[in-house]
Amino acid sequence: MKRVFRIVTAFILFYPVCSVAADSPVGSIKTLKGKCEIIRSGKEVDVKTGSRVFRDDHLKTWADGAVSMVFKDDTLLSIGPNSEVVINDFHFSPAEGKLSIVTRLLKGTSAYLSGIIAKLSPDSVRFETPVAKVGIRGTKFAVSLDGD
Repeated sequence: MKRVFRIVTAFILFYPVCSVAADSPVGSIKTLKGKCEIIRSGKEVDVKTGSRVFRDDHLKTWADGAVSMVFKDDTLLSIGPNSEVVINDFHFSPAEGKLSIVTRLLKGTSAYLSGIIAKLSPDSVRFETPVAKVGIRGTKFAVSLDGD
């Protein structure tokens, strides 16, 4: 009887985790300085080192802020003061052939160091700005947007 109870309890506890696998984190906050926030589904989320980042998250820094995150494929993304970046897309399932990372810099500065996705499928990596879309073929770059 105890065994059946454990199996049922495990199923009840882990079923919700399985059902939200599509909403699994794409990475996490590695370093944090000053005021930074994550806007998720229109709500501000408390940010600290180790905070998980999800697809469609909007990372924002203030004048004294800077943040860096590491994606599941070891891509590194750093965001400088007064900057905003949206994680538009991320898929990292090499066994299934699903590889994609798309980020969009809305304002400010950002530095990028490519991870496994760029090595396995360079055409699946894109960094967008309001004035350009960059396909990543190298390993690192920095970008700054001036004005509006």
